[in-house]
Amino acid sequence: MIADLTLAIAHHVLVFGLAVMMATELARLRPGLAGSDVARLARLDAGYGGTAGLIIVIGVLRVIYGVKGYAYYLHNPWFWGKMATFAVIGLLSIPPTIAFLRWRKAQALEAGFAPPDSEIARIRRFLVYQMALLVLVVALAATMARLG
Repeated sequence: MIADLTLAIAHHVLVFGLAVMMATELARLRPGLAGSDVARLARLDAGYGGTAGLIIVIGVLRVIYGVKGYAYYLHNPWFWGKMATFAVIGLLSIPPTIAFLRWRKAQALEAGFAPPDSEIARIRRFLVYQMALLVLVVALAATMARLG
């Protein structure tokens, strides 16, 4: 019971951390981005990826060792909706990650490099979509807990 509680707490804290990182990326990613902000975004995005990975690991541990048992999750359509939505968030995170790494590399090669505002706007859209889908993940988790 304590293990289940500990895993649930860790899972929830990590999801909140992921939301904070998304919001921070969105706040920092604005027109006129230059200088050390590019490197900060790349580091923040690496933390975002690591946190998402930990969410998956803790989630798998909850399925295997949780009080409800794996059968509860494997036959629950709300669980699979949550997993599919989280996977889409992961796919939507790829273009920003690639852009941040490319910008950091360009900045290392060219002093004064700044990404074009049009590209910043395009990458911001990916972050907004991810944040919207994270709200859906939370809604599906709440639904799963109550209707599953």
